[in-house]
This record gives sequence, C-alpha cells and structure tokens, in this order.
Amino acid sequence: MVEDSAERAAGGPEPVIKLEDFLPHRLNVCSNLVSAALSRIYADYRIGVPEWRVIVTLGESGMMTAKAIGAYSFMHKTKVSRAVAQLEKRKLIARKANRADLREAFLSLTPAGRDMYEEIAPVAMRFADKLLATLGAADRAALERALTTLIDKAGELAADIANPQRGR
Repeated sequence: MVEDSAERAAGGPEPVIKLEDFLPHRLNVCSNLVSAALSRIYADYRIGVPEWRVIVTLGESGMMTAKAIGAYSFMHKTKVSRAVAQLEKRKLIARKANRADLREAFLSLTPAGRDMYEEIAPVAMRFADKLLATLGAADRAALERALTTLIDKAGELAADIANPQRGR
C-alpha cells in the first residue's frame, strides 16, 4: 500500500476526526463562546453561569428543588449545589423544607433575587436577539428545528449508551 502525500507530510496517517469539522466539538465551541460572552454580563452582578442558570430557572418556574433545577438546566448536581450555596449566602434565593421529603428543599427567589432576575433577563434576551439577528428568518427557523432534533436525538443516544439493552 502506498502512502499518500498527506500521510508523508504529516508523518502519519490521516486523522480519523478533524476536530474543527466534528459536530460535537463545534457545538461545544459555540456554547462556550456564548457562555463566555454572557458571563461578562453576569459578572457585573458577581454571579457566574451556574448561578445565573439557577436564578433564571427559578425566575421561570417560581419554585423547584435543587435536583429538579439540575435536571431542567442540564447541570451536574455539584454545580447546582455550589450555585445554590452562593445564592443563599447572598440572600438571592430562599429554602423551604419539603415536608414530604426532608432530604430536599424547595428553592425560590427572594425579592432581591427576583430584582436581579428582572434586571439581567432583558439584557440576556437582547444578547440572544443580537446573536440571532445574524440569521435570516428562514435560517432562524431551520436552526430552531435542527437544535430541537439534535437535542432529542442526543437524549436518545445518551439513554441508549447508559442502558445498552434499551437500544436493541
């Protein structure tokens, strides 16, 4: 078998994956760049992305357990726990015991937390609008459909990998 010129030039075979073309990597880069830009907005309020996700989740839902926040926002329980501790310390969220299960508590925004949410949310929405404004209406609709499809499929694949019997 004859080596091609790319193999000779690189000193080895062609890579199986080119990172810049690998969809999971590209989605991660996009997510990280968006999060980094948004974190500059949140930094003015001395909160990070995990704290913002807790605040926005509670702003949307009103009251949730930390476990439910993690499931809803796709955050690891350790990140949720640390964010909740920081927000409680700053009196931005309040904890109410769950009488049905004393191992968990219901979390909600305090008035100060609600004020922060109502102040940051419009800024975050303007950021998202500016980002989407780079796309025409048809591309925005296509992006929405594509993201929904990819999220659904990724959830299925994750479940299949976690439970190989399920995928059969």
